[in-house]
Amino acid sequence: MQELQLSIPYRRLSYDELDDRRRRLVDLARRYTHNAYAPYSHFSVGAAIALDNGEVVCGANQENAAFPSGTCAERSACFSAGARFPEAKFEAVAIAARGTDGHELRHPVAPCGACRQALLEYEGRAGHDVEVILVGSEEIYVLPSIRSLLPFAFTELG
Repeated sequence: MQELQLSIPYRRLSYDELDDRRRRLVDLARRYTHNAYAPYSHFSVGAAIALDNGEVVCGANQENAAFPSGTCAERSACFSAGARFPEAKFEAVAIAARGTDGHELRHPVAPCGACRQALLEYEGRAGHDVEVILVGSEEIYVLPSIRSLLPFAFTELG
């Protein structure tokens, strides 16, 4: 038997430590939490995806009484980006959330498994790492890639 360990590198930053590009994505992800339709969970998520053509595409979770017919913020943003700008490559994604009390979460929340898998598909299409910015009011995590969120990912190439 061989015991192995998996390590995921990330940086923990404050808002003030972000450069302008990351700050813009964080601001948009936070703003889009207000566009969520979350009458059932009362958990509002916003996502902002920077593309290599200079565009930023945003999304917010959209719930539906016929669960699971809704969609998460990350998938609403990535599918919209793919439909609107099919040739553009993803550069970075920022994700922010507000809890059931209506306030931004103090600590970052990571995407669900379905969103990780969907985002990973677009990272593969980009042909390079896509930075992930997970946003909380007290701290922000910056991960080098979507794959770092899903290290044993299912991919067409294995």
